[in-house]
Amino acid sequence: MVKDILLITPPFTQLNTPYPGTVYLKGFLNTKNIQSHQSDLGIEVILALFSKKGLTDIFNFSVENNTITSENSQRIFALKNDYLKTIEPVIEFLQGKNQTFARQICTDSFLPQASRFEQLDDLNYAFGEMGLQDKAKHLATLYLEDLSDFIKECVDENFGFSRYAERLGKSANSFDELYNSLQHNPTYIDQITLQILAEILEEIQPKLVCFSVPFPGNLYSAFRCAQFIKNKYPKIKIGMGGGFPNTELRSVSDVRVFDFFDYITLDDGELPVELLLSNVLNPSAENIDFNKFKRTFLKEENAVVYNNSSTKSDYKQAEIGTPDYTDLLLNKYISVIEIANPMHSLWSDGRWNKLTMAHGCYWAKCTFCDISLDYIKIYEPITAKLLVDRMEEIIAKTGETGFHFVDEAAPPALMRALALEILKRDLGVTWWTNIRFEKSFTKDLCLLLKASGCIAVSGGLEVASDRLLKLIDKGVTVEQVAQVNLNFTEANIMVHAYLMYGFPTQTAQETVDSLEMVRQLFELQIIQSGFWHQFALTTHSPIGLNPEKYGVLPNYKDITFANNDVDFKDETNIEHDKFSYGLKKSIFNFMHGIGFDLPLQDWFDFEIPQTEIQSYFIEDCLKSEEDLNIKSSAKIVWLGGKPLVSYTSKTKRGARLELINLAFHSKNDLLEISFEKEKGEWLLAILKKISVKQNSTLTFLQIKEDFEMHFENFELFWYSKPVKKLRNFGLLVL
Repeated sequence: MVKDILLITPPFTQLNTPYPGTVYLKGFLNTKNIQSHQSDLGIEVILALFSKKGLTDIFNFSVENNTITSENSQRIFALKNDYLKTIEPVIEFLQGKNQTFARQICTDSFLPQASRFEQLDDLNYAFGEMGLQDKAKHLATLYLEDLSDFIKECVDENFGFSRYAERLGKSANSFDELYNSLQHNPTYIDQITLQILAEILEEIQPKLVCFSVPFPGNLYSAFRCAQFIKNKYPKIKIGMGGGFPNTELRSVSDVRVFDFFDYITLDDGELPVELLLSNVLNPSAENIDFNKFKRTFLKEENAVVYNNSSTKSDYKQAEIGTPDYTDLLLNKYISVIEIANPMHSLWSDGRWNKLTMAHGCYWAKCTFCDISLDYIKIYEPITAKLLVDRMEEIIAKTGETGFHFVDEAAPPALMRALALEILKRDLGVTWWTNIRFEKSFTKDLCLLLKASGCIAVSGGLEVASDRLLKLIDKGVTVEQVAQVNLNFTEANIMVHAYLMYGFPTQTAQETVDSLEMVRQLFELQIIQSGFWHQFALTTHSPIGLNPEKYGVLPNYKDITFANNDVDFKDETNIEHDKFSYGLKKSIFNFMHGIGFDLPLQDWFDFEIPQTEIQSYFIEDCLKSEEDLNIKSSAKIVWLGGKPLVSYTSKTKRGARLELINLAFHSKNDLLEISFEKEKGEWLLAILKKISVKQNSTLTFLQIKEDFEMHFENFELFWYSKPVKKLRNFGLLVL
């Protein structure tokens, strides 16, 4: 199975689903008839570690090196036989096999328990009496985290399920620390990683190996693997791309980096990788593209050079092909549930096919974001038809119908078109994505998205303060966010909010007021999940490019390696760090539906100001009157099916009135309405035309004009009680 190019995601990203970098590249290479192989080393290392043999070796290593010192690690070692007996059945269960095993896991005496179980929630409260599978996954996750703690303490301090040696990659302005760590012998985890890598290299015999490095936690392993290849297989060329180099290595100048990697590429990887392979396979002047690269760092005459000499244009999104999951161990990924929160479980539970609706961000204005970089600023959507074609192709190959659209912010207009295309094809899928909480997400659009299979959205509320939202240039207000969240929640779509504190010029009062807003949002149940993170200054953001405009005093350092996060001081001199624990503790409780009645002061161990937000502020934001101004260009769509029809008549003021009775059945409801016979039959004809299963749609103006060809007073008809009921039953204005 020899292939010219090997694509690798180094340890560790996610346990439950592959990171999509190599998947996207392999899909593109298919369009060029370039044979490639991909590997997610992370899941392969995890499976090697968390097996009977893997744990046996870990326990033996710990004894030989006398590293079992804490009370917790001693307990785990004392229970080693129980761990060895249960590890493989637990892993198989988390891989979706042997689901009846959940009942065994949920018994008190089956799994060995160490410190992670001490913080165990009330599981019946969290999962209910019937949530057996989720409850078992949660317990099995705690079990694995106990073993992870043992590995960290006794075997390799850098170990982590979704990151490895992350500290070495974070804000590493100098390469020194990472370089020095690579001069030491490979760690225990390294040895497992390199053994698996060697087996893949022997089988594939690639001429080019490309590492996709999305996060700081993948960086060390990428370098360790590259070092191994250089030593053992010196003829193989090595490249690196992905999220980390795209943001952090744009000004790399330390030539030692290129003792490990031959190439580092930036931004979209399709054309750069194609040119790398062309140079590797045809290293001569006869090759028209010889020594021409796209956005690529390499070493020449013992110096780092940036080569962007190719005149070829990047590929359009319609040209890059369908992401290809071939080669990956799709049936061996592990679903875990860390906390009892349905939204959080989307990140760690279940296998999700990854897709992108649009390259870049359609908004691209947020002042904390890296909007100067191509992957944000170059906005290019693809058509809904092509998107659903790709979905169907991926389903056929993977057997999985769940999709996570990994956009920076999915465009509402494309989401609408996507939903209509899914419904038109009668495609049964489940999907979720990241959005901006903008006013385009009306009640009717949310209902359409839900009907197409959308189960959740995540979006940045950031700082729940209108002054700061304006400074961020988020383009939303707190009132608007609240209304949009209500629309999603009423459509039964879960909402996760990204929250920020410590934004430049943010006062303690604004932090407390933001918390009160968030408390009200949770209490009214219009967001179901959230996460607070502290503002970080990045060099490529508008704030990083113009710090003085935002009252920021950056502390720049000499940069020879990673350049993204910048140390800074806020002119307000507020210690934002001290709010961290209280904010996170409060939101954890709010997500579990508790703590709403506690004074905000109770979440903090230092004095905070009283909130200036009225206790009914968010509730008032939700009091909106019916919008009687429908745009003439608005699309009208019918989600329902054909009604049961019957005719009756009644006498009114001596005149006989013929009526049509329509009974609309949904999965869980029945709507019965009556109209004058002629108007009701006209409505039936229109509903057939605008059914979501049809290819055509009508605008509000077209329907109005059609009505007025037969009758008078369209507005009187449209805003009548029967049509209002129909509007709540699947007649949508988009």
